[in-house]
Amino acid sequence: MAGFFSTLPSVLDQGIIWGIMAIGVFITFRILDFADLTVDGSFATGGCTYAILLSVGFPAAPAFLIAFLAGTLAGLITALLHCYLGIPGILAGILTQLMLWSINLKILGRAILNVANRDSLISLNMSSGVYTTIPIVLGIALAIIILLYWFFGTKFGSSIRSTGSNPDMSKANGININSRKIVALMLSNGIVALGGAILAQFQGSAEINMGRGAIVIGLAAIIIGSTIGAKLSKNFAVSLLFVLAGGIIYFFVYQLIVFFTNEPELLKMLSAIVVAIFLAIPYIKNVYIKNAKAKRQRAKEME
Repeated sequence: MAGFFSTLPSVLDQGIIWGIMAIGVFITFRILDFADLTVDGSFATGGCTYAILLSVGFPAAPAFLIAFLAGTLAGLITALLHCYLGIPGILAGILTQLMLWSINLKILGRAILNVANRDSLISLNMSSGVYTTIPIVLGIALAIIILLYWFFGTKFGSSIRSTGSNPDMSKANGININSRKIVALMLSNGIVALGGAILAQFQGSAEINMGRGAIVIGLAAIIIGSTIGAKLSKNFAVSLLFVLAGGIIYFFVYQLIVFFTNEPELLKMLSAIVVAIFLAIPYIKNVYIKNAKAKRQRAKEME
């Protein structure tokens, strides 16, 4: 167990990184009410774009920005397929995700690219001082939350929230709901891609399958965060903070499974079970626990 606790700084770092990705998923899933499966591809797009730029000598900071922009283009593809070609949201995301696998392979030029010895702001290497990376990734996450809090408080940002809540009423009030969906999908996938870029920097490599299962992790982080923070505050910024916390909790549990599992072939199944449990908690709470309480209350009243 001492070995696990020695890895906690790395676990916290990676939890924050996955939390950043989950914030991107939050925009489409909670705000826009859009099931966007582009995420699995755009996460890898960010990592692949960042890694190839770093390998040819780009500094880390502009490479992060370009990775973000690459993610926005992925979101734009999904948005155009959905808004102007009438393809259902889930299918549009799947189609874009399939396209991105080939695009990511073209960007990277191979299945995996090592950039461990390149310009490094965030590193998994313990000898480089992994503890110093926690404030960096946390600072990036908090900056994203602050910017999103400001943006969704503007008139345009509020219209995106209105589009997600009630598209028919928004359209009746003169809001161009297609333009709002496009911006939200671009912003969401841009943040997801930024998370992929940060993870590529952190682990020192990028590969075309690094985003596999990202949407499931993002949804799990959102559910965990909303379960914890539902009764504490409805503030938008606080909700985003709890999504970030959800990502950290998910990765902590995931690493516990990795640490205590001696059979690697079972890891995917066990991690899927953990995600299923987290996703089922709200339903169990609302259906079974509330029903049990109601039955006990009726039994008391009948006595």
